[in-house]
Amino acid sequence: MAERQKIINIAVIAHVDAGKSTLVDAFLNQSGVFRDNEEVVDCVMDSDDIERERGITIYSKNCSVMHGDVKINIVDTPGHADFSSEVERIMKTVDTVILLVDSSEGPMPQTRFVLKKSLEQGINPILLINKIDKKDARIEEVVDEVYELFMDLEANDEQLDFPILYGIARQGIVVYDPKDAEGIDIGPEDKKTKKSAKGMNGLDITPLFDTIINHVQPYPDRTEEPLQLQISTLGYDDYIGRLGIGRITKGTLKAAQNVVVAKGDGQLVQRKINQVFIYRGLKRIAVDEAQAGDIVVVSGIADISIGETICDETDPQPMEMIHIEEPTLSMNFMVNKSPFAGKVGKFVTSRHIKERLNRELEVNVGLMVEETDSTDSFKVSGRGELHLSILIENMRREGYELAVSKPEVIMHRDERGKVLEPIEEVVISVPDEYSGSVISKLNLRKGIMKEMAAENGFTRLEYLVPTRGLLGYRTEFINDTRGEGTMVRRFDSFDEYKGEIPHRTNGVAIAQEEGVATPYALFNISERVQMFIEPGTKVYEGMIVGMNSRGDDMVVNPCKAKKATNMRAAGSDENIKLAPARTFTLEETLEFIADDELVEIVPDDIRLRKKLLKELDRRRSGRRID
Repeated sequence: MAERQKIINIAVIAHVDAGKSTLVDAFLNQSGVFRDNEEVVDCVMDSDDIERERGITIYSKNCSVMHGDVKINIVDTPGHADFSSEVERIMKTVDTVILLVDSSEGPMPQTRFVLKKSLEQGINPILLINKIDKKDARIEEVVDEVYELFMDLEANDEQLDFPILYGIARQGIVVYDPKDAEGIDIGPEDKKTKKSAKGMNGLDITPLFDTIINHVQPYPDRTEEPLQLQISTLGYDDYIGRLGIGRITKGTLKAAQNVVVAKGDGQLVQRKINQVFIYRGLKRIAVDEAQAGDIVVVSGIADISIGETICDETDPQPMEMIHIEEPTLSMNFMVNKSPFAGKVGKFVTSRHIKERLNRELEVNVGLMVEETDSTDSFKVSGRGELHLSILIENMRREGYELAVSKPEVIMHRDERGKVLEPIEEVVISVPDEYSGSVISKLNLRKGIMKEMAAENGFTRLEYLVPTRGLLGYRTEFINDTRGEGTMVRRFDSFDEYKGEIPHRTNGVAIAQEEGVATPYALFNISERVQMFIEPGTKVYEGMIVGMNSRGDDMVVNPCKAKKATNMRAAGSDENIKLAPARTFTLEETLEFIADDELVEIVPDDIRLRKKLLKELDRRRSGRRID
């Protein structure tokens, strides 16, 4: 009988932008996954287009490397709080985690979240202080802060005795002592030198590999026990359908094997495995069988869901279902009914939207979709604005047309019937001169300051703020800090309702009729309005074309043309100079709109509009409300 494969499963966890995906690149580089002459993009695991554009990890991904005779399965996890449902599930499939912490930023809100989840699973982490080449690195202080975080999270003695390593992930360097990496010239931070399996100056990530091997025992031999495999992630293949991904806790899994699936409601159903895949490097390889400890992908079970257990048909032993934290934000996805509807989109009906949302539910466990009173509208709930906006952006790129409402916070009630709302922990770093404005704004939004500290000309603020208070604040924050501030947030808890919170104070400019915007009209309007459109933009009645300098809405005619005369005037269209129109990202539009407004999403554009397009209808509605 062949010798059993030694297997260790690890996850790389951190706050967003701490260098997780870059560290995985270093693992793959040093393990010889890539050919010497192969062109390799940075953050190779971030394969999704939106991930690459935004520079963040959205979906957890798997790969494997070999170190000696040990197979190491690596899971790259999202760092953004909105995708934390991914992290929660991954913790059940790994033997240890590498906790990445930036040498200058120190532990951030999401660092606390991911570490808490790993400690709750009884995992003993490995700490890696990354980016030690930064000019403002404060390595010793950050290590002390991490120790404090471990104690705050009530880590046990074994967990507190964590190994500490130091690295520059983007150059494939990990050392036991930061002094070992002193004096390495790696060039400016914005200009990456070519990585190689050798690292730089004779340094590589071997210390990290060795620490993993010494710190973690390979998965025990449980191949003779009854099969037990809990599904932690779902995937989809156009040819073979839904895929279940998870770690084999016990037993051996074979292709074409008959199994029992333990469902969430306690039912045991007979099913048959089609194919079994394992990870080898970045590739998914079909195998005849896989053993306990390995992370596998299975096909053939069309109704498999996250948290369900694939068991031995003669001795089923279900595992406890995976608990996922509930959504905190919702919005309505509805059929686009604007005058421009159906002109560019491929999927425009309620049936199309419903089918797409149901497909998303199969793999996006943090999402919830509910029917509404209208057959053309669906209530979609998620973990935050980014979580929902990524879904919308994916749908837009796939050819869908839809309209979405302003995000609303999901309230809860306690056992006494008292209304509770989600509260977020917010950590802000701003230049000292802007701190007063930020503090004032957060106080107005019912924020409570936890901590304030000065750091090298910057003020670091920690707040607890209702999620309602943060809707629409990011753009305001960027403007108030001239783009120099950073703000990170994560869900903290549900707490008592904090009362009314003021939001957008400016009204909007609304197009009076359908047509094409002219320079002449926009020039006249722009004295009172910050424009959202350029000359030549097609508009329709009820479409929002700008922001009023005052608090009330204003109906304007952006299509008005200059009356023709036989005199050449200095005010001719070719002589008109307009200020650049304000452009919005999708997230910014969701933050900007009011309760009586919608965002219209089509494959080639994003528009803002009123729910009621006709001015008379809006006036009647306003009177009814009054």
